[in-house]
Amino acid sequence: MSSHHIIREKQEPALLVFSLAHFSDEELGQLLEWSPTILTTGSTAEQLAVYGIKVDYVIGDNSPMLGQAHVKAIALAGQNELEAALNFLVEQGYPAVNMLTDELNWSVYEAYVPRINLVVFYQGQKIYAVNSGFWKWKPKGEKITLLTPVTNLQTTGLTLVGPQQYQTLQDGFLSLQFNEPQVFIAEDY
Repeated sequence: MSSHHIIREKQEPALLVFSLAHFSDEELGQLLEWSPTILTTGSTAEQLAVYGIKVDYVIGDNSPMLGQAHVKAIALAGQNELEAALNFLVEQGYPAVNMLTDELNWSVYEAYVPRINLVVFYQGQKIYAVNSGFWKWKPKGEKITLLTPVTNLQTTGLTLVGPQQYQTLQDGFLSLQFNEPQVFIAEDY
């Protein structure tokens, strides 16, 4: 792809930043590569500003003064920060969001999975929901952890190595079949 590739607004996932803990500069740089819309909390906005990262939206009713132009606020309107941000993204038509966090909130994630593709980066793991019939190519020795309860699980290309944790047997495709509408999985990032 050339450096002149045109990115349409909302083509790339938005980036929702609640915490920079457990996340390296290189990993952050990869998520910033295509200039996503950046949403964050007031305290994290100040950390991003120190790194010279332009923030688009600050979640909450009291936005900090960042010294950046055109920073907009997302009002809480009786919601917590996570719900306010996800509602905003869904209402604005974003198809996907990458989220950096140090707290997991399964009930909120499950409620939004049907409306937005949500990828959560948490303590070195990349977490996302998959539907039954999910398949993906992975190299030998990679681990996949199932984070939500699963019934009638059938796998290919994987072997059980711990509670709800599987490892790829060889380079190639893995697949998951189960009864639930979706299951959250984690892979090392």
